[in-house]
Amino acid sequence: MKDFSFKLKLIDELSSGMFLSGEQLGEKFGVSRAAIARHIKAIQDLGIDVYSVKGKGYRLEQPLDLLDQQALQHRLSSPIEVISVIDSTNQRMLGQADLQSGSVCVAEYQTQGRGRRGREWVSPFGSNIYYSMYWRLEAGLPAAMGISLVIGLALVDALEQLGIDGLKLKWPNDVYHNNKKLAGILVELSGQAGDAANLVIGIGLNVSMPEHVQGIDQPWTSLKEISTTQPIARNDIVVTMTETLRNAISIYEQKGLKPFLSQWNRYDNFLDQPIKLLMGNRQVIGVCKGINEQGALLLDTGTDIESFIGGEISVRSAS
Repeated sequence: MKDFSFKLKLIDELSSGMFLSGEQLGEKFGVSRAAIARHIKAIQDLGIDVYSVKGKGYRLEQPLDLLDQQALQHRLSSPIEVISVIDSTNQRMLGQADLQSGSVCVAEYQTQGRGRRGREWVSPFGSNIYYSMYWRLEAGLPAAMGISLVIGLALVDALEQLGIDGLKLKWPNDVYHNNKKLAGILVELSGQAGDAANLVIGIGLNVSMPEHVQGIDQPWTSLKEISTTQPIARNDIVVTMTETLRNAISIYEQKGLKPFLSQWNRYDNFLDQPIKLLMGNRQVIGVCKGINEQGALLLDTGTDIESFIGGEISVRSAS
């Protein structure tokens, strides 16, 4: 997006909590009132709530908690890149070579954020966490089979460290709270047989999602709705997530999924409940029995315990 540095300055000015007129802003930045109005419209298009009151001017509904690359890098041992506006953090990392395991990219806004199975990930500016981590998995592609489950558990661990309780996991890649989606995970893999696997681990976490946001076709929630403490700083979330993810992946590399099985069962949103699996035109109904050591979902169909694994399976409650 062109001239975004100016928009960031304007956003920061509007975060003061005071109404500022187009004339005042124009004088401060050396542009016309009409130019200010155009930039305000562009800011609103990013999903930022800007109050506009005739005779008083503009202000943000609430100050934005922006990410700070310098502060984040000071607290982290691996490289991190903070980008204001990007197509997709995953796409950014997929397009780079010679990345260090644990390298992170975060953004304030994604123009082409995506979730599993090509779905759009709605990404209003400065409201949530849009996050990707690169990891070189030396054991290769077969070893990456259960990695999204480990990432989900690590994300729950990070959020619990920050004071969030009542979290659940939906196989294979969603974090829930009271049956509403809080976060999603998209792991993209590349590599050749017999060689290391390159993982880009994408996470979208709702922090302070605007209530009126459009384009989401399922119940959702955000940290501001469920936190019982003061708002959690987005920079703190990124640091805690990064440290917890690195630790969990390191354990997974050494020991596989087995150490995580009992933990998964504690958080499984559908354990011992009737569910249906949607696989294209096929539907299978049964009772969820957790996961196995390969990360497959176990389903009691009434005649047998069957295992299911793959990226094209959707899980729904059958009750």
